[in-house]
Amino acid sequence: MDQADRRPPAVVLLSGGLDSATALAVCISEGFRAHALSFDYGQRHQVELDAARRVARALQVDRHVVMKIDLRQFGGSALTSDLAVPHHERADEIGPGIPVTYVPARNTIFLSFALAWAETLGAGDIFIGVNALDYSGYPDCRPEFIEAFQAMANLATKAAVEGRQRVRAHAPLSQLTKAEIIRLGLGLGVDYGLTHSCYDPGPDGRPCRTCDSCLLRQKGFREAGAEDPAWPS
Repeated sequence: MDQADRRPPAVVLLSGGLDSATALAVCISEGFRAHALSFDYGQRHQVELDAARRVARALQVDRHVVMKIDLRQFGGSALTSDLAVPHHERADEIGPGIPVTYVPARNTIFLSFALAWAETLGAGDIFIGVNALDYSGYPDCRPEFIEAFQAMANLATKAAVEGRQRVRAHAPLSQLTKAEIIRLGLGLGVDYGLTHSCYDPGPDGRPCRTCDSCLLRQKGFREAGAEDPAWPS
């Protein structure tokens, strides 16, 4: 067995965005054998899944699974219905409330799938790129949510109940600003030109540059003193 095969497995949620790509790089840098999990969940566009595939290939994950589910059946979000995505001119115009781009229970659903795959892999570690500083105010990105999920996971699986495998939910970006996340990823060799962040891209996949996600991305690169390779100036 070679050295790579002796690394412990971990499941990483990979959306194709800046944060999840960084979380994947962190997972690998910490000595895990990464298994990436993405979702075709009925979101407005497939561009982010193309980005997830690019990132998974570039970082040479052990396996990349794209799970198809349909949250458009429920709607309730601008990302899974015909509701309009909000646009602003500047990041400081983003309001403090939970925006209409919040997808009900999305991270709970995604983490549950990750938990199921982790148990079949014999993996005790799940990585998610949530952030509670420079973010859009989603309730399922907060540290207390991740802590609660971890507690639930250790009551929910055969491996944990039998004492064979404790579950650890890693949110390594949780307390970092977007600029700090970008600096971290650049230090780990992440090619952000492979990633996609826009909630409302054009037909050709180009970012709108005015949705919350685009504005936070622009702010992060500006404050990091770096140029975004996906949006060359």
